[in-house]
Amino acid sequence: MKIFLSVPALFWGLCPSFGQASGNANYQTQIRLPDAHIQVSPPSDEGLVITVKGMANVKADAYVAIFSVAQAGKTAEEANTLMDTRTSALLDQLKARAGVSTYVDMVSFVPMYEYEAEKKIFSKQTYNEVPAGFEVKKNIHVKFTNAADLHYIVMLMSKSEIYDLVRVDYFSTDMEAVKKDLMAKAKTSLQEKLKIYQPLLGNKPDSANRQVSDGFRVVLPTEMYKTCQAFSSTSIGVKKSANLNQADKSTTLYYQPVLDKEFDFVINPVILEPVIQVMYEVVWRIDTKKAASKTSAKEIMLVTPNGDLKPLSLK
Repeated sequence: MKIFLSVPALFWGLCPSFGQASGNANYQTQIRLPDAHIQVSPPSDEGLVITVKGMANVKADAYVAIFSVAQAGKTAEEANTLMDTRTSALLDQLKARAGVSTYVDMVSFVPMYEYEAEKKIFSKQTYNEVPAGFEVKKNIHVKFTNAADLHYIVMLMSKSEIYDLVRVDYFSTDMEAVKKDLMAKAKTSLQEKLKIYQPLLGNKPDSANRQVSDGFRVVLPTEMYKTCQAFSSTSIGVKKSANLNQADKSTTLYYQPVLDKEFDFVINPVILEPVIQVMYEVVWRIDTKKAASKTSAKEIMLVTPNGDLKPLSLK
């Protein structure tokens, strides 16, 4: 007989959620929340299955912001000179800031072309591609440890006419300790669940009947930003031939973390700022069919010539 128990259920967040989310996200008709599925399969499809899920919200202790800068010039020398003029003073100011370090990544250095009209009297207009100059692109990587420094960094970038903030990456040096903590708490929670389900197991299962699988999943803040629009429009009845000009609506971004409603325990549950979310799941399967076969094993008796019964050992 197959017995399946899953606490919580083995299918998490596979379908989109409908309804409302907090703040201006209420204006969205459909919200897709990030799921908490770690994709840990049971060791086998038979027996009693018990799962434990935990999550830790980890505050980053280091950040790397990437800014993109492009510079064009009529010659290669001019393009490089203008780029150095824009970035040299900027990099010196950033390096002078405590806890801030920089790295410049050369992205591309290519010639540019434009179209020039060829003058003809008795034929169609012709356009020829001709060299127009050179363009150099670089990415400036800025590492900082204080989240509030990003405002200062953006201000310096804008003074050098650099406005393209590509992304901000989050890092933590405590990831190994966080994972160990998650595993320890999951072990304690699993032992408590085993006590609850002990009546279903009968005798205490030996190690031969137990199989365990586990896994981690890490979600970074960069992956968890969603878009929404906040507005309210009036419905009006107009003719099909009428022209209806709609105004442009502002689109905003908001941080949507993985919700903690599907976990057995959460470390640092209150989130004020974007965090690194580490999820852990352990799946324990007990082969109740194998255990039952052991307890119901038949005893073989040997009949002696004198008519006595003696147990026969097959070992």
